[in-house]
Amino acid sequence: MRRAVCPGSFDPITNGHLDIISRASRLYDEVYVAVMINKSKKGLFEVDERIDLIRQVTSEYGNVRVEAFHGLLVDFCKQRDIPAIVKGLRAVSDFDYELQMAQMNNGLSGVETLFVPTNPTYSFLSSSLVKEVATWGGDVSHLVPPVVLDALDARLRAG
Repeated sequence: MRRAVCPGSFDPITNGHLDIISRASRLYDEVYVAVMINKSKKGLFEVDERIDLIRQVTSEYGNVRVEAFHGLLVDFCKQRDIPAIVKGLRAVSDFDYELQMAQMNNGLSGVETLFVPTNPTYSFLSSSLVKEVATWGGDVSHLVPPVVLDALDARLRAG
């Protein structure tokens, strides 16, 4: 069975993330979406909420599993016999950072990283940008799935 992982914080998941996950799901038999736990950062959504949202928006694929992880991604990969990491690249600036991570991950464990160019529609998109625009009342309905938009609106209204 060919397995890969798409890692990230997904706070919240965007249409750009979903594009990469859906493309990976067509290339691999099983795709793990690994939601990073960073105890030093306070996210807008709790990890369990992110996992729930991701499960909802990826349920149609049938071969996507969503799990939280804390620590080194290569350890997550080793524990699940995952030989490949799939990362979306938006710009050259992403490549500089991601190449270093890919080389480190390969050096630590032999896990390969595959870079997928982001759909140009989403080349500017990040979770941070979505949160900022939504916080100031901007329309992000074209940037996130409807269930995520509803959760985002509810969270921001709750303050």
